[in-house]
Amino acid sequence: MNKSTESTLEQVRRQLDHADEAPTLDTLAKTARLSPSHLQRAFRRRYGMSPAEYHRARRFGQLKAALREGAGVSDAVYEAGFGSGSRVYEHSDRLLGMTPASYRAGGAGASIRYTTTDTSLGRLLVAATTRGICSVTLGADDTELETRLAHEFPKAARERVDAGREEWLDAVIARIAGQLGWSDADAPALPPLDVAATAFQWRVWDALTRIPSGQTRSYGELAAELGQPKAARAVGNACGSNRLALIVPCHRVVREDGSPGGWRWGVERKRQLLASEQRMAER
Repeated sequence: MNKSTESTLEQVRRQLDHADEAPTLDTLAKTARLSPSHLQRAFRRRYGMSPAEYHRARRFGQLKAALREGAGVSDAVYEAGFGSGSRVYEHSDRLLGMTPASYRAGGAGASIRYTTTDTSLGRLLVAATTRGICSVTLGADDTELETRLAHEFPKAARERVDAGREEWLDAVIARIAGQLGWSDADAPALPPLDVAATAFQWRVWDALTRIPSGQTRSYGELAAELGQPKAARAVGNACGSNRLALIVPCHRVVREDGSPGGWRWGVERKRQLLASEQRMAER
């Protein structure tokens, strides 16, 4: 994708960010001076969703924040700009992973299956709902990992399963092992994800997956790549909210001076992981 197209798509994205009501595809296409079908395809390639889906995800980010702050579901729905509650529930399964009321209640009604395994970085926990992978975390032992999962989803039903009995969980473990050189087997396709996030967080996480193994970016560099050079702090917050260790490689973002900075799963693990990836890239 050339720089001119990138700039045009950023202009369209900013228009969506500031729109209370989603502009029609024809309106956006006129702004971009592209055909509607070309704009739809290019926007989806760049951001992983259509313009309409992006605008909806942005409003769901506002809804999620209001619910976290304790607002009533009805109040949060209308404060986020939705015309009716039915429009929220129509898309909430995909964008929140559960209904707004369930999300506010700590995952009440959700069913989570998880497993743990040993890695060179410590114990790894992978968890999934019926809709997709919801958590990938690293820790010293299973107790720490299970406590963290319970804190994140306090009202969800959680069930441990043995390795080899859950296709999605096994696929994530195999994919991580292959990508990080822990296994020579081909990495399987990534299962669907079930992680609630704002549109901006998804953009940051998508950009993280495009950083080649063995390389790093500073928060400022990543913000500039997203067309928002003043958003380094927001990029840092998006990295800090990542719940998918190693799948979304936020460990590849470092401070402006090149030092590792923090990592929610431990700075020593981050140093070890970066060193390992650099050795693999050199080979």
